[in-house]
Amino acid sequence: MKRINVLGNSGSGKSTFARLIGERLQIPVVHLDQLFWEPGWQQADADLFRRRVANALSGETWICEGNYSNRTFDLRVPVADLNIWLETPRLTCAIRILIRSARLKARPDLPAGCAEGDIRNAINLVRYAWRFDAAQRGRVDAELARWVAPNRVVHLRDRNQIAQFLGDL
Repeated sequence: MKRINVLGNSGSGKSTFARLIGERLQIPVVHLDQLFWEPGWQQADADLFRRRVANALSGETWICEGNYSNRTFDLRVPVADLNIWLETPRLTCAIRILIRSARLKARPDLPAGCAEGDIRNAINLVRYAWRFDAAQRGRVDAELARWVAPNRVVHLRDRNQIAQFLGDL
């Protein structure tokens, strides 16, 4: 495996999981949030974001974490060896969002000039994560199916499956 996409809800553990894979395989990790967000949580221009993603994924090996399905799947999914869905329960996602928003756990993958801790942002992100399966998941799955065969998608549903996957690397 040289090119891996990690997908999942906000708070599902995409960044941590991608970092662990990257460490084990000695492959660089691309955090899409770092390419999308400008300082102060301002969205990058759409064309600039796509150029950043294309540049970041121009190498022979990478692990890319983040969804941005309608913006970037055409750049990364067709060339990926594997796509991994983290099926983290939404309550776990919500708790993780609140913990990181309270700055109880550091996030080394935060975009430059962006800080967590704003309660309104945390509440909005928890709402997004809580509704993700009902509001977003179908669209992301459909976009994924447009670009890749089902046998190139692995679904990891709990800590045991994640540990098994990491152990098998």
